[in-house]
Amino acid sequence: MDSEINRPPPIILASASPRRQELLGKIGLEFEVVPAHIDEEALHEGNPEKDAPRAAMAKARAVAGLLKEGLVLGADTMVMLEGAIFGKPANREQARQFLNRLSGRTHTVYTGVALVEIRSGTEVSALETTPVTFRELSEGEIEAYLDTPDPYDKAGAYGIQSGGRRFIQKIDGDFFNVMGLPVKRVIELLGRFIDPAGLSVPQIPAHI
Repeated sequence: MDSEINRPPPIILASASPRRQELLGKIGLEFEVVPAHIDEEALHEGNPEKDAPRAAMAKARAVAGLLKEGLVLGADTMVMLEGAIFGKPANREQARQFLNRLSGRTHTVYTGVALVEIRSGTEVSALETTPVTFRELSEGEIEAYLDTPDPYDKAGAYGIQSGGRRFIQKIDGDFFNVMGLPVKRVIELLGRFIDPAGLSVPQIPAHI
């Protein structure tokens, strides 16, 4: 009976993102995936510091409402440059526009993370911000990248964990935040609900 009472709640990731799933696994967690089917773009009002945590919480709440128990993790990543939001590009032309504007400039990646403990109704959220500087990109580099599937399902039209990493000159902060899940921040939040022993920040992949 005591072991049942002390059993930690199952972890549920409210995201279909393969990158977030990969990172959550590397932290050392067992988890289930239940994607949140909400329009995250409708929750973006132009202020990533507020929008990203709000959208992350909306995702976590949407999934929590479907289940009877568990600790639901939601996340939302936004890219901003000079006041403009760069979401997932709708097509090749928009991806090209994004990369041309990011070229040679510093943008900021915002990721909101939120946890909802279903039985108690307890909710917590946090925000991680990471400035990222691109080197100058040539037209040929951009076109070659647009020929791959990489740019089209990622905010900002690039993936730091894949072909887009070669565009980056400098990162001031959490590499994994740019990937879509600030793992240090997630571990801190998880520690409010479960024993964080055994959880660890993965190494930044050297082969990319």
